[in-house]
Amino acid sequence: MPLTAHNSDRLQRIEQARELVFQGRSGHLRPGESQAGVSPWLTQSWKRCLAMGLQPQQSVGFDTISAQQMRRVQENSRPLVQAAQSVLVELARAIADIRYFAILTNAQGIVVDVHGPVDRQDRRADAIARVGVDLSERSVGTTSISAALTELQPVWLHRGEHFFQDNSVYSCAGAPVFGPDGLCAGMLDLTGIETTERPALKHLVRRSARSIENSWLLSTDHALVLRLNWPGNQPGDDSDGLITLDHNGQIVGANPTARQMLSLSPDTDGQTLHASEVFASPWENLFDAASRQASAQELPLWSGLRLQTQALRPGTRPAASHSAKTSERAQAMAKPLKDVQTDMIREAVQQARGNVAEAARSLGISRATVYRKLGLPKA
Repeated sequence: MPLTAHNSDRLQRIEQARELVFQGRSGHLRPGESQAGVSPWLTQSWKRCLAMGLQPQQSVGFDTISAQQMRRVQENSRPLVQAAQSVLVELARAIADIRYFAILTNAQGIVVDVHGPVDRQDRRADAIARVGVDLSERSVGTTSISAALTELQPVWLHRGEHFFQDNSVYSCAGAPVFGPDGLCAGMLDLTGIETTERPALKHLVRRSARSIENSWLLSTDHALVLRLNWPGNQPGDDSDGLITLDHNGQIVGANPTARQMLSLSPDTDGQTLHASEVFASPWENLFDAASRQASAQELPLWSGLRLQTQALRPGTRPAASHSAKTSERAQAMAKPLKDVQTDMIREAVQQARGNVAEAARSLGISRATVYRKLGLPKA
């Protein structure tokens, strides 16, 4: 596909940024100047690669770990891989028409699962889409895998933004995946080879990672699930905060959204909080509400904030809105790709409360594209 003027200009700016860093002249930039080419975290990754003795022109081996190491990795990654299965199947269908495929790694960047249309006749695809391949920064330089695991946030990398020249054929989006304990357990990557740049995939991979996290959390042992949202936003879909409790009201797990809502730290020391330390109301009432299958209710937090909370027993379906969302997702999978992309843009605008500029930034596209896709009058 021929490059547009916009893509050609972007590739040129990436190349200029590479020259500044690799020739050691990035230290002479004025504050914020490097932003004109690439993100600061990207140049920091390039510098780490140089500090490790790597050089951009080196060949990349895409080495696999030993069979003994792989057995340990597979054992430790089993909960992550199992939680991701249904999400990856849907995701593979969503990206099949654009020649991208999905890679799941552990927290060290080792591939533990692959889904999607991988052309095994193309070495560039087969090299990275193999279980056991080490795609860490030390092994293959700057990629969405290493960037997502380092920055712990969704990323998008295109062509020359990868450290090694061998990897400049790839375009990829990545997002970290957090376990029920709040620690990063791995990452999800979407990769295309010599294909059109699609920064909107950063939004898709972030949503998919969220679905994996929720699936994993709900698959663990618990006595009660609390779906959380802010007042005015009824709980019922993958954007909810989720926490799980045992029979004694102890918090045994939480997804990243809930941890942000409740200011919960990762369970690094094995210590967990009790529901009574978070909610400024009797925790036993949560179990009573679940038994009565009560609708969402506002509950006060000790912080002074209030949350919409729905309490559910394991295996119980949430409010009707969840069924509607599931149906919408199934319908979306059957839509043409352009309609799926439009839906993603519309959702981003809604999440930004109508702020087109903010929605465009979150998707990595221009405001003009948002206006055009949604048929909005330009401001």
